[in-house]
Amino acid sequence: MQRDEEEAAATLGAVRRPSVVPTAGQDPALSTNHPFYDVARHGILQVAGEDRFGRRVVTFSCCRLPPSHELNHRRLLEYLKYMLDQYVESAYTIVYFHYGLNSRNKPSLGWLQSTYKEFDRKYKKNLKALYVVHPTNFIKVLWNIFKPLISHKFGKKITYFNYLSELREHLKYDQLVVPPEVLR
Repeated sequence: MQRDEEEAAATLGAVRRPSVVPTAGQDPALSTNHPFYDVARHGILQVAGEDRFGRRVVTFSCCRLPPSHELNHRRLLEYLKYMLDQYVESAYTIVYFHYGLNSRNKPSLGWLQSTYKEFDRKYKKNLKALYVVHPTNFIKVLWNIFKPLISHKFGKKITYFNYLSELREHLKYDQLVVPPEVLR
C-alpha cells in the first residue's frame, strides 16, 4: 500500500513527507502525515499480538509519556479512542505498564476521571482484561478514589502484576512489546 501511495504521489507530482526514523517502541511505518503523529510518535500505545485466548493486546507504556507540558492530554485521549476503535468490536486486552509514571508526566486526576467517563460501553464491553504491571502505591490510592465511580463488572477485569513473568500465563509473551525501561 505504501508503494502504491508513493507511485500515486510521484504520478501527481506531489511531495511525500518522509517517514520518521522510529524510536524505541515506535511503529516503523509511522509517518508525519499520521492523523495523531504528535502523540503516536512517542510510542505510548502499541498493538502487541494476542493473548492466550486469541484476543488483540494493546499496551500502554507510561515510561513513553513525555512531560505533561509537552503533551496535549486531550489529544492523547483522542488517540487512545482512535486506536481502540480499531479493536473494540471484538474482545481485546490492555496491558498497562505503570513504570515510568512520575510527577513530570503524570496526567491530572481530573483528566483520568473524564477519560474513564469518555470510555463508554462500546470500549468497556469487549475489554476482557486490563493488566496493570508494576503497580505502585499511587495506583492503589487511585483505585480507592475511583472505586465508587467504577462499575463492579469493570473492576473485575483489572489484574495487578508485580512481575513481568506473571504475564506469561495470560499472554503470548514473545509477542508483547515491553519497553527496555520496563524490562530493566
